[in-house]
Amino acid sequence: MKAAVLKFDPTGNGCCLYTEAIDLSVLGALEIARASSIEFNNATQQWEIKSPERLLLFSDPSRQACLDWEQQYFNR
Repeated sequence: MKAAVLKFDPTGNGCCLYTEAIDLSVLGALEIARASSIEFNNATQQWEIKSPERLLLFSDPSRQACLDWEQQYFNR
């Protein structure tokens, strides 16, 4: 299992990839926004990670490779 990373900005807002490994509800009310989406592109036969603005961030034939990339990218 990969380590969950929870970051806080100077105002106290936390940011992380959602995981149930950390019970975030103990911090109070949650406001969740999608950091990216992973979808299969039938035309290219690739899994694609896109930003909320629909910009292509990464693609690979392996969904697991996309999940690994997403975790590394957002936990840096």
